[in-house]
Amino acid sequence: MTTPLTRVPCTIITGFLGAGKTTLIRHILGNADGRKLAVIVNEFGDVGIDGEILKGCGDAACPEENIVELANGCLCCTVADEFVPALDSILAREPKVEHIIIETSGLALPKPLVQAFQWPSIKSRVTVDGVVAVVDGVALANGQVTADAAALDAQRAADSALDHDDPIEEVFEDQVACADLVVLNKCDMLDQAGIDRAIGAISGILPRAVKIVTVAGGKVDAATLLGLNVGTEADIENRRTHHDDELDHDHDDFDSFVVALPEIHDPEALSSLVSATAEATGVLRVKGFAAVRGKPMRLLVQAVGARVAWHYDRAWSEMEPRETRLVVIGLKGFDRSVVTRLLGG
Repeated sequence: MTTPLTRVPCTIITGFLGAGKTTLIRHILGNADGRKLAVIVNEFGDVGIDGEILKGCGDAACPEENIVELANGCLCCTVADEFVPALDSILAREPKVEHIIIETSGLALPKPLVQAFQWPSIKSRVTVDGVVAVVDGVALANGQVTADAAALDAQRAADSALDHDDPIEEVFEDQVACADLVVLNKCDMLDQAGIDRAIGAISGILPRAVKIVTVAGGKVDAATLLGLNVGTEADIENRRTHHDDELDHDHDDFDSFVVALPEIHDPEALSSLVSATAEATGVLRVKGFAAVRGKPMRLLVQAVGARVAWHYDRAWSEMEPRETRLVVIGLKGFDRSVVTRLLGG
């Protein structure tokens, strides 16, 4: 007779910059079907934007104390110092957590993280239920891995050989190569021909048969994502990636910093400013919160290339300063001073 699985399942949500990982997780938290969840958010940069977005959900399935933010470090590089303590904290909570969701940074390589589940202090207590890759359908339909990346377009135009050598593409392909399920997001912004192009782009780099689900706004049924029961850590060595032969998998091709701004007057004006800055500088991602003069609500701003979205997510608390802080992510070496000046910082 088979011994029942007693380890807590973990779902790793990976995906490139702006694919919609946080939106997807927020939907899962609001539609957990009674599961008691916890979330570990691994940020890129020193400001926990994604964790703050999830904490704003206020959902009983995953109370705020069950959301753990780990910033300024790749999880698999800080197993002993950060990942194990985070798991210890989550597994000690009452009532007992039934499923853990791990949101990697948009630049993370999932394979080393899955390999960390083979550590003796981890493998006896948790298992990888599955790796879910969230991909930007609009970007893929347009022949990109991230939407509106002007710098990437310029490189392609200059030399087609860069299609597979560019680190942006390699990170994306490594994320998909490790997936047990691929979520093609933002399909509401595509016609059927665009969806077919995006699916074709994914299928072209998938090394094996993996289910692809098409969604809009990250709205995936929790039963589709949670309960795959793959035990990915036992098979991860068979999933070949571009970085398998590298001892160092730090993401040295990317850089991030924070731009602090005063209260703003007009969200539309800020949106236009962020969009123009991304177009002028090739910035890949901007995300953060803004304080709008005369408004009690906090403004959440998220940009993928020049495509910007914003909405009021919750009221400012009395204990937090009303300020505007935007995390800017781009290729290593982009000019921070130009970005800061264009954003008005």
